[in-house]
Amino acid sequence: MELKDFFILDPRFDLQFRLTLITGPVRSGKTRLALDMARSFPPPRLYLATAQALDEEMAVRIQKHRAERGEDFLTVEEPLKISAHLRETGKAVTVVVVDCLTLWLSNLLGQGEEKGQEIGDKFQELTETLKGMNTPAILIGNEVGWGIVPENPLARTFRDLSGRLQQEIALMADQVILMVAGIPWPVKGGRG
Repeated sequence: MELKDFFILDPRFDLQFRLTLITGPVRSGKTRLALDMARSFPPPRLYLATAQALDEEMAVRIQKHRAERGEDFLTVEEPLKISAHLRETGKAVTVVVVDCLTLWLSNLLGQGEEKGQEIGDKFQELTETLKGMNTPAILIGNEVGWGIVPENPLARTFRDLSGRLQQEIALMADQVILMVAGIPWPVKGGRG
């Protein structure tokens, strides 16, 4: 059985959502699940990618993700201004996938927007944009808070802000799914 079959047949998950957060560790199957969920909607579908090809390994990952999506999605690669793209493009599609919130936060911090208030303003802009959308959205985030406390102050700031962002999105989401070793676990919402 494929993951999409598992997801569609499992009564704990709801495909009639407005906002879903998929979280979990790196390489746990979050993107694959999000794409399977989004493919349950007719085209056109939007895939909003926040990754930047800053090194060869990341460039290879981006190419792999492009190949997985194929022609099924309108793809926008935007590392910083995701709220603006959601407002502009979100109305013209049947579903939106944002991959991923954690890289978006990393991009913001990398641009020098290290002040908590500035990042908080970006979070507020995103949550307000999501509240105003009628198009179903699937947001992906990496769970980074389960490990050791980082030694570096910027890494601690990143971990703390990532946790705060995912909490804000989870609070407003219809359903939250935790991916563990390729298996989706419902945390909030769904049909069951």
